[in-house]
Amino acid sequence: MSVLVALDVAILPPSDVGRRALELSAALPEEESLGLCLGAESLPHVTLVQQYVAAGDLDLLYAALDAALTNQPPLTLTVTGGGRSGGTVWMAIDPAPGLVRLHERLMGSLHRFERSDGNGEAFFGGNARAGDVAWVSTYRRKASLLTYRPHITLGHARQPPHVDPFTFEATVVAACHLGRSCTCRRVLRAWDLR
Repeated sequence: MSVLVALDVAILPPSDVGRRALELSAALPEEESLGLCLGAESLPHVTLVQQYVAAGDLDLLYAALDAALTNQPPLTLTVTGGGRSGGTVWMAIDPAPGLVRLHERLMGSLHRFERSDGNGEAFFGGNARAGDVAWVSTYRRKASLLTYRPHITLGHARQPPHVDPFTFEATVVAACHLGRSCTCRRVLRAWDLR
């Protein structure tokens, strides 16, 4: 593991929702995918926090997550349909108050561990794209708090897939090592909200 770790603290959806995300990802036009397809090495997830963390601080960060997730009940999340920004498509998640509060609490709890000097070596496999490095570096400023848009990334395409709205219960939060395309490649530790 490198000196820094590109980390995603994320909700891992239940297996039926994960399967639906995998199916939608696999159905995206291959010629538009840019190599991103969900699967065993690219886990479906709903990001709560992304940041670079010193590998030596991971145990302290896990302890902070233990405290922040104590008494956190499962969340009822609603997929509202398909979404898109640039060439990335996803299953849009309603930013319900409970989800937003959890996101804000974790952003606050983990801020002290955030490092700004991450590079491609911080990612699983060490082969991140320049855009991946920049995304994690600017997550707090560009994609969190007031600009937080919860979703499950499906891949790349010109048009988002059709997704019928549905609701599910989220019971697992995990700290994941990010890989190429900011995918959750490896679960480092997980918390059960049940």
